[in-house]
Amino acid sequence: MKSKPIIAGLLLIVFLGLHTSARDVAIKTNLLYDATLTANLGAEFAVAPRWSVDISGNYNGWSFSDGKRWKHWFVQPEGRYWFCEAIGGHFAGFHLLGGQYNIGHVDLPFSFLGTHFSKLEHNRYQGWFAGAGIAYGYSWILGRHWNIEAEIGIGWTHTRYDVFECAGCGRKTEEGRHHNYVGPTKAAVNLVYVF
Repeated sequence: MKSKPIIAGLLLIVFLGLHTSARDVAIKTNLLYDATLTANLGAEFAVAPRWSVDISGNYNGWSFSDGKRWKHWFVQPEGRYWFCEAIGGHFAGFHLLGGQYNIGHVDLPFSFLGTHFSKLEHNRYQGWFAGAGIAYGYSWILGRHWNIEAEIGIGWTHTRYDVFECAGCGRKTEEGRHHNYVGPTKAAVNLVYVF
């Protein structure tokens, strides 16, 4: 059973290799995540004249003073349709997202689309999330190898989590809670290097 994911991954690599040239491959970093010290890296492969596959990964494992935590990792694969040709100009996308988080003792005194961030000040939340969304973006070609890309997406995310009494202690007060969110699921200003 473990060989099925390996075989599927190899088939994907072969498929991408058959349909891409060096000019149809790009790597990128999201400058918005960089500003929050979240390590991130993305790659994009053109698979047809107007289609590409983009995948990005993000990781923030930092602990802050006073027991503050904003730890998370997630991946976000996306299929893109380009209105002119792949990796330049306007595009529309469909993305998936999933990951885990451990957040607490952060003072954010506001609510947004049914999510009450003010609860983060006195509790710690640890769990996973998964979702899907649609997006629109534009990639400005700066030169032979460099692009700047902006993208915004909306969608749905489901999360399951446990609640802990405080950021630093381990006493669990609630288990197996869940929450559904509808709203922005992607925001990016990417610096892109095209091979």
